[in-house]
Amino acid sequence: MADRDRPWLMRTYAGHSSAAASNELYRRNLAKGQTGLSVAFDLPTQTGYDPDHVLAKGEVGRVGVPIGHLGDMRALFEGIPLERTNTSMTINATAMWLLSMYQVVAEEQGADIAGLTGTTQNDIVKEYLSRGTHVFPPGPSIRLTTDLIAYTVANIPKWNPINICSYHLQEAGATPVQELAYAMCTAITVLDAVRDSGQVAPERMGEVVARISFFVNAGVRFVEEMCKLRAFGRIWERVTRDRYGVEDPKQRRFRYGVQVNSLGLTEAQPENNVQRIVLEMLAVTLSKDARARAVQLPAWNEALGLPRPWDQQWSLRIQQVLAYESDLLEYGDLFDGSHVVEAKVAELVAGAETEIEKVLGMGGVVPAVESGYLKAALVGSHAERRARIESGEDKVVGVNCFETTEPSPLTADLDTAIMQVDPDSERAVTAAFGRWRELRDEAAAQRALAELKRQATTDANLVPATLDCVRAGVTTGEWSFALREVFGEYRAPTGVGGAPVTGALPGGAGAELLAVRAAVAATAAELGSGRLRLLVGKPGLDGHSNGAEQIAVRARDAGFEVVYQGIRLTPEQITAAAVAEDVHCVGLSILSGAHAELVPDVLRRLRRAGVEDVPVVVGGIIPAADEQALLAQGVAAVFTPKDFGITTIIGRIVDEIRLAHKLDPWPGQVPVSS
Repeated sequence: MADRDRPWLMRTYAGHSSAAASNELYRRNLAKGQTGLSVAFDLPTQTGYDPDHVLAKGEVGRVGVPIGHLGDMRALFEGIPLERTNTSMTINATAMWLLSMYQVVAEEQGADIAGLTGTTQNDIVKEYLSRGTHVFPPGPSIRLTTDLIAYTVANIPKWNPINICSYHLQEAGATPVQELAYAMCTAITVLDAVRDSGQVAPERMGEVVARISFFVNAGVRFVEEMCKLRAFGRIWERVTRDRYGVEDPKQRRFRYGVQVNSLGLTEAQPENNVQRIVLEMLAVTLSKDARARAVQLPAWNEALGLPRPWDQQWSLRIQQVLAYESDLLEYGDLFDGSHVVEAKVAELVAGAETEIEKVLGMGGVVPAVESGYLKAALVGSHAERRARIESGEDKVVGVNCFETTEPSPLTADLDTAIMQVDPDSERAVTAAFGRWRELRDEAAAQRALAELKRQATTDANLVPATLDCVRAGVTTGEWSFALREVFGEYRAPTGVGGAPVTGALPGGAGAELLAVRAAVAATAAELGSGRLRLLVGKPGLDGHSNGAEQIAVRARDAGFEVVYQGIRLTPEQITAAAVAEDVHCVGLSILSGAHAELVPDVLRRLRRAGVEDVPVVVGGIIPAADEQALLAQGVAAVFTPKDFGITTIIGRIVDEIRLAHKLDPWPGQVPVSS
């Protein structure tokens, strides 16, 4: 048999409910042949809140594991030898805090921290643009990133301290050219900051470059995606050699892991997601010279809810079949010498380098974030993509074509087709958190926090002070709020105002938009209100705002006055905005699974405020049983990923406004049942 290359690291992105439950899941996954861990943290952990904070309500343990203090980190890795484990942690604003806890647990296990291997995501720029788990302003955030990189290069040299994430840029609408350009601009900003900080000697910049990794997206257009990865390597080679003078080819190598595209997974005919996942995986494995170092695949049912362990196992087996049963790893690069591939790579490189120069001309990625340029560009690209799907120009099997289907045995019982998080787990986590705080040395914790704040006002590297906080029993929320006192908090631009106005959509989609515009104008006139006002709100900590932004943009283009204040709002704040702005409809977007807690809270507050004729509509990944429960509690309409027609959704909102005000149905619209 021919010599075979070593397979890539195989991971599943996992974590839920509690540290103990996640530890059990990790052990089972490793026993099934998974070769690395990929830790999903819950939103309070990602955004620096303790589980008993008001904004954490309904979010604890929902989309990942809650880690509130050192005790939780111990439980998470109980029985898992960290010195022999490659661990990826999807954590950004609080990356320094989580890696410090990881280091202390490794030390307690007797490990030499110089031998630890793994990755902290630690890319804050894309949080301002897509995922929304940022905490601090861009300047202090880059400082935290710089400090962590400098610390790991000196003390944990095998660790990847940053995973620059173009993955989330594509989820937010980025074209391949934008994904290439904005990820490279982030890398340049970070490397410039490390170089200019004086914490790393100039002759060691090659070591810094060698530890920079990337986390990319691979969509279903797998030929273009494979060419994109080759283009990434080519641009990275030039940047690291020409800008930073790195001579060693091994240090300049483009190193990346991948999570294949979740944006394209569908709720309609979800079994089709399996072949989508396979095609997307091929984009990052077929080309040896641009092959991913680590791969994690989503599950077929992620558009329905939280995957079960069996669903994650299916995705792991997809990787194992390709790596161990096929002959892929026995050959060199399959695409060397291809004129088609070379032409596409050259096209992507040229487009990306033009956009890179444009962003650098603005002063770099931080000014481009603060000005709103990057966010508006992504919102605009995403709007164009959605318009192509609605018009039928882009085909999505089972969604806008080939919609006739047999009943699926996979979804025959939707209540068991996804994993349900026990609502009691949040209460248990919060109670255990309270016990931790009662039993710790309070004076030691307060001394450590005071020293952290003091050092944050200087140029000191903040990792040592953070390690002291970990050892003193400080909590996640206390660490982040100590730095909030010094650095402040940041609300990133939404990009909605700067997004281009939707023009004439082709075919029936254009006619539908014109009809909805007419309905909006006529309804506003009948109510004597000038313009209809729609509040788009994101309660809780869910920062995935792509859907909310697209609703806001299309509603604006249909004639609504849109009130959208961005992410991370309490139900109280949303209610206050609805009353102050005298809106005609409240639209809530929740993708974290916290809808069962947060939506009824908003409804109760609106009723107490005397708001009776304002319908509330909800969008998100909402299981069928939860949808019925929300409707029974007074929600006017629920929209899930199967409702891909944004203009249709806006039309439904107009219908609900007319129904709430006892107006006759708009001609041509299907009457809404009460």
